[in-house]
Amino acid sequence: MARFTKLKILQTAAKQGMMPLFYHQDVELGKQVLKACYEGGAKILEFTNRGDFAHEVFGALNKYCASELPEMMLGVGSVNDAGTAGIYMQLGANFIVSASLKEDIARVCNRRKVPYMPGCGTLTEIGKAEELGCDIVKLFPGSVYGPNFIKSIKGPQPWTTIMPTGGVAPTEENLSKWFNAGAVCVGMGSKLIAKEILQKRDFKQLTAKTAEALAIIKRIRN
Repeated sequence: MARFTKLKILQTAAKQGMMPLFYHQDVELGKQVLKACYEGGAKILEFTNRGDFAHEVFGALNKYCASELPEMMLGVGSVNDAGTAGIYMQLGANFIVSASLKEDIARVCNRRKVPYMPGCGTLTEIGKAEELGCDIVKLFPGSVYGPNFIKSIKGPQPWTTIMPTGGVAPTEENLSKWFNAGAVCVGMGSKLIAKEILQKRDFKQLTAKTAEALAIIKRIRN
């Protein structure tokens, strides 16, 4: 069962403005990544569902959050069907993300009041997602659509909340484009949690990069 309410999760995502994305099969490495992001100020993070037994890794990491990182809201991305979503929710996933809109996932998440953030690439898909109860929609791949897509949607639909993922970098130039266009939050994977950081186990650098990215977002919004 999710440790946080749907309202709390959505508010945190909007307030934080950035959702780090991460997967690694090594549980101990994952714990260090979570701790580094947490110490940098990130209180919400997406674990990416990849590879065999990924749910077992997630279960161990979520237990770690409950005991050591009490404010961390850990959710799961790259979920493609309701069955997989159900497995992760049994392991305490606080939210579910997918690359495309899946109605069966929306229904199973709504039953448990767990936020579902589906990938959408057209106004029709966004409208359908909102009808299915999705408060935040993911724009993926963001590098293909670009900030102008969000700006164009927010004109006729100012109530729509969009989180671009892909093509997002922790720089003022890049983040300014997304937030000035109207993004509520951005998803950030390898541009933040870089392969080099993982190879060198340089978790102090990850903490610093996380804090810097969050500071940039705060400055842009102000």
